[in-house]
Amino acid sequence: MRSITLVVFLLSLASVAAFGQSGRRVQATPTPVPATREAEFSESKPKPRRPVWISPTDRLRQNQTASTTPAKPIADTTADSDEEVKVETTLVTIPVSVFDRNGLYISGLNQNDFNVFEDGKEQEIAYFGTSDKPFTVILLIDTSPSTEYKIDEIRAAAVAFVDQLKAQDRVMVIEFDANVHVLTEATSDRQLIYKGIRKADFGGGTSLYEAVDFSLKKRLNAIEGRKAIVLFTDGVDTTSRGRTTYDSTLALAEESDALIFPIYYNTYFDNRIGTGGGGGWPGTIVFGPPPRGNSAEDYALGRRYLEELADYTGGRVFRPESTPGGLTAAFEGIAEELRRQYQIGYTPADDGKPGQRKQIKVRVNRPNLVIRSRDSYIVGETPKASVPAKPAA
Repeated sequence: MRSITLVVFLLSLASVAAFGQSGRRVQATPTPVPATREAEFSESKPKPRRPVWISPTDRLRQNQTASTTPAKPIADTTADSDEEVKVETTLVTIPVSVFDRNGLYISGLNQNDFNVFEDGKEQEIAYFGTSDKPFTVILLIDTSPSTEYKIDEIRAAAVAFVDQLKAQDRVMVIEFDANVHVLTEATSDRQLIYKGIRKADFGGGTSLYEAVDFSLKKRLNAIEGRKAIVLFTDGVDTTSRGRTTYDSTLALAEESDALIFPIYYNTYFDNRIGTGGGGGWPGTIVFGPPPRGNSAEDYALGRRYLEELADYTGGRVFRPESTPGGLTAAFEGIAEELRRQYQIGYTPADDGKPGQRKQIKVRVNRPNLVIRSRDSYIVGETPKASVPAKPAA
């Protein structure tokens, strides 16, 4: 009995001590929450933040008095088809690709499997689609002197990609050196596409940034539906001019709804080998900087640029020499991804200001998956989106 009384007395002392002299209760150490919830879902990985590039027009607009225009509602329709209808809206659309850990595409997911967050706040999904629809792809081919040793491989790779497409998919062929040339406008005619690829030939200089700017602004911007750029290059720019820069084109890519898939050719060591016309006998290693004048730092910057283009649009970088199954397997994957991506749309709870970057995170309520999508977008002055019309009831 005395033992029990002693235990009660000691417990009472412990309770009193928990309140302290001030009479405020001491906060207990929180119990760690089991990590089982995290194992129930998979999330897209955020990319490193970079400074927002502000165009002169947006900079002027930010200095003026801001005026907010209420978003127009998404147009409803009773049309009998599911053709895309262009409406003025603040709807943000995100192409999302979902893979397992072995790289196999995961199909069969529905809207309830997804959650979307903008700047950490969950958004209501207003549109969800998975239909297999035709898409438009620009084959953007680097024909600058630095890719001379790879041009036959690049032409063959471009043809291999076209061979993976369906009859209704459209392709545009554009080459760039110091200038940008459209070799074939968007078409599903395979012979015209092959002809355009064969016409790709060399010129001086490399205006990579101008080529990306031209493709997004002057061609894809006017095309509705799913669209992408397959970019064959070593990433080194030498002749882009004016305001077309590394940062401006990344900002443009981030604002667009096109995916970019760079096919990266490392031509650094190829350009250190003489060809009989400018650097020694064939196969002779030339020590020092490459004959073309591009340094190792130029190539490192070029590779980073391609990685960021892919990251900020939701695409992927492929290296022919390290792609399992070769480029044919890579192109099969790109074609399947473009055709079967999940399309998610939401109207932001906060419209934001022109030029502002909004961070996006996509969650799939299944474990051990890899989710790839754009992780941000830049708020435009008048956002527009192509929304598939609802079928008639």
